[in-house]
Amino acid sequence: MTLKEEFATRNFSIYGQWLGILTMILCFALGLANLITGLIPFSIVILVLSIVCLASSFVILFIEVPLLLRICPTSSTFDNFIRKIATNYMRAAAYGVMAVAQWLTLLGRATSLIAAAVFLTLTGFCYLLAGIKGQAFVGSKTLGGAGVAQMIV
Repeated sequence: MTLKEEFATRNFSIYGQWLGILTMILCFALGLANLITGLIPFSIVILVLSIVCLASSFVILFIEVPLLLRICPTSSTFDNFIRKIATNYMRAAAYGVMAVAQWLTLLGRATSLIAAAVFLTLTGFCYLLAGIKGQAFVGSKTLGGAGVAQMIV
């Protein structure tokens, strides 16, 4: 199935997965940028939430690309944690928690981390809509879903 065919299925979990990849890139870039710039006008809230944003980007990477759990050496505790986030509702909840953490940056001052909060919220809504519509989670074949991980082993 090509990427165009995946988007044509109108399954919100596919939209959420690809939006999650975009969000992961955004979280990494904005977390790193705010970590560096947060040191100049020192703000502990911005520094802590920048680190949380950076950590979120790596969690999103393992959530959205299941093939990495087989390739990368991670602990069994981390693997079990990531495997629990398998359904649309669990993914929506995970993205919701990460979004709330980034919305808290408004307590310090308005920074570009708000963009990460917006994208985390949108991704969570995609997964929530997939759950509400009763759509089963369908992983993109491009990102290592639908049997690609089993072909490696």
